[in-house]
Amino acid sequence: MPTPFACAPYIKTIGRGARGARGLDRDAAQTLYGAILDGRVSDLELGAVLLAYRIKSESAEEIAGMLSAAQAHLQPLDIPSGRHAVTLASYNGARKVPNLLPLLALALAREGVAVLVHGVRLAPGRVSSAEVFDALGVPSCESVPQAQARLDAGEVAFLPIDVLSPALARQIALMVPLGVRNSGHTIAKLVEPFSKPSLRLVNYTHEAYFDVLAQYFSDPAHAPGPGVLMGRGTEGEAVADTGLARAATWFHEGRREDVLAAGEASRAPSSAGTDTSAAATAQYIRAVLAGDMPMPPPIADQIACIVRIATQPAPARQPAAHVLTRSSNQA
Repeated sequence: MPTPFACAPYIKTIGRGARGARGLDRDAAQTLYGAILDGRVSDLELGAVLLAYRIKSESAEEIAGMLSAAQAHLQPLDIPSGRHAVTLASYNGARKVPNLLPLLALALAREGVAVLVHGVRLAPGRVSSAEVFDALGVPSCESVPQAQARLDAGEVAFLPIDVLSPALARQIALMVPLGVRNSGHTIAKLVEPFSKPSLRLVNYTHEAYFDVLAQYFSDPAHAPGPGVLMGRGTEGEAVADTGLARAATWFHEGRREDVLAAGEASRAPSSAGTDTSAAATAQYIRAVLAGDMPMPPPIADQIACIVRIATQPAPARQPAAHVLTRSSNQA
C-alpha cells in the first residue's frame, strides 16, 4: 500500500474559498499532485482538493507543478524520424454540432505531419472523438507501442487517456461522482505525450483560463516553449468552429504574433448537417477528405496555421508549442 499523504496543510492554503484561498508554489503543487496521481491521498482529502481548485482555479505556478507531476506518469512516444508532430487533446466531445476534430487530425496527417490524438473514450451525453474515429475505421490504440507503430506508418493514432496515463484517467473519471470536471481534465489537455516537444493543440473552455495559460506560456520558467492562443473551438473540442473564424495569437521567442484574424459569424447552416451521431459525422468527414464536399473555411485556415507553425525550421521555432482554443463550455 502506498504511504498516505497528509493534505491538510495544502487544503488550508487552497481551500479558503474564492476570496481567502491562496495558490501553492510550483514545488508544492507538484508534490501534492504527484501524491494524488500516486494514489496516496484519501478519498475525503482528494474531494476537498479537487473542489477547492474548482472554486479557486489553478494559477500558472500550480499548472506548471501539476504538469511536472503528470509527465512522470506518462510512457512517452517518439516523434517519427524526419517528421513534425502535432498532438490534439480531446476530452469534451460534442452534442449540438458534429465533432469534427477527427477531420482536423486526418487532414493534418495528409500534410505529412505525425498526428497523435489523446482523450477519453466516451463523453457522457456527447459524441466523443474516439467514437467518430471508430466509425471511420480508426480504432483506439490499446498500447503505447501500437500508437507508435501507427505514427511511424504515417497514420493518425488515437490513444485513450486510460492507456497514456491510467493515473490521470482515474482522476478525470471522478467527474461522474462529483458532478463537475476537475483539474485532471485541464492538466490532461496540456501534457506532452512525446519524448521531444511536439506542437500541442489544446482547447480550454473557462474564460478565466485564457489569462492564466497566457501567463504560463509567456514565462520560460513555466512552459518549455512557445504557444498559440486560438479563439473558441467547438463545444470544448480543439477544432475550429465551422460557423465562426476565431483569432489566434502565437507566443514564441519572447514575441507575440497574431496568426489568425477573427471573422463574423456565419448565418448559413454548417455543411456537416444536423445529425451529430458518430456514423453521420464519419460519413461527412469521408466526403470532405474525398473532395466531394468543401473543407469548412475556418478549419482550412486552422490547418494551414498549424502546419506553418509546426513545420517552422529550427532555430526559428523553440521546442514545444501549444495551440489553445477557446470554447464556451466549462474546462
